[in-house]
Amino acid sequence: MAINLWRLSSLLKQSKFFGSSISISRNISTTTPSMEKALENLQNNPYYDKYAERIAALQKTSPEEFLHRIEEQQKAKKDEMKKKFASVDTRQYSSVLQPKQALESDISKEEKKLSDIFKIDLVQDKEASEIQDIWEAYHKNREVISATVPKNSYDVIQANMKKYPTFLFPLPRSQGYEFIMSQSYGSTVHFTPLLAYQVHKENAPECLTMVHYTELIQKGIVLMRGEYDKNVLTGKEAQCLANQFQMYYSGNDQNKLKLLENFTNNPDTFKHMDLIAQLENISLF
Repeated sequence: MAINLWRLSSLLKQSKFFGSSISISRNISTTTPSMEKALENLQNNPYYDKYAERIAALQKTSPEEFLHRIEEQQKAKKDEMKKKFASVDTRQYSSVLQPKQALESDISKEEKKLSDIFKIDLVQDKEASEIQDIWEAYHKNREVISATVPKNSYDVIQANMKKYPTFLFPLPRSQGYEFIMSQSYGSTVHFTPLLAYQVHKENAPECLTMVHYTELIQKGIVLMRGEYDKNVLTGKEAQCLANQFQMYYSGNDQNKLKLLENFTNNPDTFKHMDLIAQLENISLF
């Protein structure tokens, strides 16, 4: 299952990396303070532009129904936030909870090379766009995630990986959220369930490994490939983690950068619930 993360504009619309912006519909009128507050909350949603016309129509034809839906949505969010975080999922975690003699993510381990999986000499005369097409086609029928990252974007991501090598990401589960820890070494990002790390520390096995291959950086691109443990993650869940990583480390969102900063340098002020709030900010109306 090949998933090109950097083209998923529907999920990452809030990121300035895609050059998109949120335009506010001028057709929506406000009549009461509660209506104005509801609209203000909606307009902060990165998907507002997509549903603006539908929202405007509902507000005009049935303002009571409009406010009722907003209230129901807010109530549902509060109820979800009160749930206990899911530490164990119903799927088998035997592969995660079995300690290993040595981690593949050990710092001393030599980083993977693009030449091990890709014939670089066959694309040396290709343009960046052609290489991207080849990279996507190469992973089309493979159960991995892949991406072609512009050099300028990767430079920012790499700088933040060095500044903030460790972080947490919430992963939606059936019973709430499970936290996944990421650790960056060089050009590789290793993801491990927090539960597994608490049990096995440095011997905890990974559930996702993302490698950024820089051998073709002179072409203006960096190729990314992520391999995930199918006993722990689905393809969509691996994609969700990679999307979150891009949104935090791309440097486009000051709130997310602040969370990276607090987690690394001011852990006493860091709140796990802020991560969930950031994730829920991209939920649909």
